[in-house]
Amino acid sequence: MIISGINLTKYYGKRKVLDNVSIGCASGEICGLLGANGAGKTTLFKILFGLITPDSGEVILPNQSVKPIGGIIEKPALYEYLNAQDNIHLFASIQGLQLSNLEIESHLLKVGLPIDRTDKVANFSMGMKQRLGIAIALLNNPTCLVLDEPFTGLDPLGVSSLRKLIADLAEKEQLAIILSSHIIEELSKLCHTLYVLKEGKLVNAGPAQQLIAENTEVYNICADNIKQAVCLKNYQVEFKGNCAMVTIAAAEVPHLIQLLDKEEIYITSCTPELSMEKLFETNR
Repeated sequence: MIISGINLTKYYGKRKVLDNVSIGCASGEICGLLGANGAGKTTLFKILFGLITPDSGEVILPNQSVKPIGGIIEKPALYEYLNAQDNIHLFASIQGLQLSNLEIESHLLKVGLPIDRTDKVANFSMGMKQRLGIAIALLNNPTCLVLDEPFTGLDPLGVSSLRKLIADLAEKEQLAIILSSHIIEELSKLCHTLYVLKEGKLVNAGPAQQLIAENTEVYNICADNIKQAVCLKNYQVEFKGNCAMVTIAAAEVPHLIQLLDKEEIYITSCTPELSMEKLFETNR
């Protein structure tokens, strides 16, 4: 593991905000932290960064790095009256780096920002600010990147674009990336491993697609003539237009698709409907 948090517990007064939480992320891996607001995600990240101290447990980081971990907690902290180049220059100086103009441009290009914009960052979209924040987080080449709710405030195009950037950084730069969200759809598209927090407790963890499959009880199957399917009579089904909400185990879905195909019912989409209640069960 590039980064590990082991048995982390944190109290604020008498309130336990983290309860014996363990998390780890390897090089090239994207780990998602899923939880509602107040679940303890930001507190966990602040502990990983060393901004606050856990009451028990430990954080293990690479000790050979100048800056083992970089990231954004809550939102990018930028000097909005400066342009992107000046922001990178200033934050680089704070971190003991003296960058040339070409090096600054390379940092902007790495995160997909234009090098010809000289206006102040206040004019940037939220997606561009997130990218600039990531560029600053990557100064001094950390081996781990932590992003706290990176998709908040982005439109669908911005979400898709940022998701691709994060995937590219993990694959091409071999970063260990941990990101939090309360939106399971985004984490399911991006993450290799998923950790589920509820009221400060880690209630579920494992390979992301495996967890989704294990906690999916209904699949939304669409086809133009879906209501004619004889094989669906063997399942609990609710029809909605050209779609059927089928209660079925994930392992049985391929067989059902074969049966539908034999009946010449050609599926246009098959989408899992994740049971959030089951995923967040605390008595597992």
